Amino acid sequence: MESSLWLVPLMIALAASWSSTLVQGQLKNGFYSSSCPKAEAIVRSAVESAFKDDPSIAPGLLRLHFHDCFVQGCDGSVLISGPNAERSAPQNLGIRGFEVIDAAKTQLEASCPGVVSCADILALAARDSVDLSNGPSWAVPTGRRDGRVSSSSQAAVLPSPLDSIAAQRQKFAAKGLDDHDLVTLAGAHTIGQTECRFMSYRLYNFTATGNADPTISQSFLAQLQTLCPRNGNGLKKIPLDRDSHGNFDTSFFKNVKAGNGVLESDQRLWDDANTRRIVENYAGTIRGLFGFRFDFEFSKAMIKMSGVEVKTGKDGEIRKVCSRVN
Repeated sequence: MESSLWLVPLMIALAASWSSTLVQGQLKNGFYSSSCPKAEAIVRSAVESAFKDDPSIAPGLLRLHFHDCFVQGCDGSVLISGPNAERSAPQNLGIRGFEVIDAAKTQLEASCPGVVSCADILALAARDSVDLSNGPSWAVPTGRRDGRVSSSSQAAVLPSPLDSIAAQRQKFAAKGLDDHDLVTLAGAHTIGQTECRFMSYRLYNFTATGNADPTISQSFLAQLQTLCPRNGNGLKKIPLDRDSHGNFDTSFFKNVKAGNGVLESDQRLWDDANTRRIVENYAGTIRGLFGFRFDFEFSKAMIKMSGVEVKTGKDGEIRKVCSRVN
């Protein structure tokens, strides 16, 4: 297996090259190479500093980018503050990482005023977060501009932990993403945590008879009920990946296959024939090989998602402060 390790960087590079054609003419690799040569290094430094203090910031930044792209496209609108802005919507409860984006933006404005968008900072920070969590890295096409509108009512399009496969499929398809993208991007749950309040309904009163969700394996159900007791603290955090929630790997898919998915929406990936096949491909038993495949496919899916409904050229603006429009 060691003899094939040299293929991994090549595969990731090819993924970036292939996927960049999806946004060709809008975004490009190295967009800031002349206008702000240190842009990516500055973002990386801000993410590394935050990650050193708190590694759990990595899944937070990844989720922040995902939530940005699903509402009005990848335009940094999730960063705008206000009582009626996206970040105040119930669907965005618990999103975090704003201070990391702000720190990077402050440094970028000092180095290259009015050049680097908040939307691009989000895309770069998400990539760096995965890389720091022992996941893949990829070339991020840049050149996004920031949106001027942020509305909490539009956050209803975000995928929910309660979504059926049909609902997930519809929401992803609306963004030009297919089943393969859906399953691959769900694999981001290999890192991070959720709160008991988002999944405890599966443990005690899921059916009309008061039973637990039958798709949860019995051994895992007992563990979850210990972690999230009936009428317990709904804010208590539990890992989304029980085996290695701080490490970006394929154990998430093995958990789903075994009935050990924490969120209902994740476990539902096993219910549908098409999504199940993709889960099985990532949850293979040949150590290493399937991790390489997931790294390759995740990089492609992230590049594809980060090109959703982007604003480029003269659309939007380059915000001076990410939390408010100019």
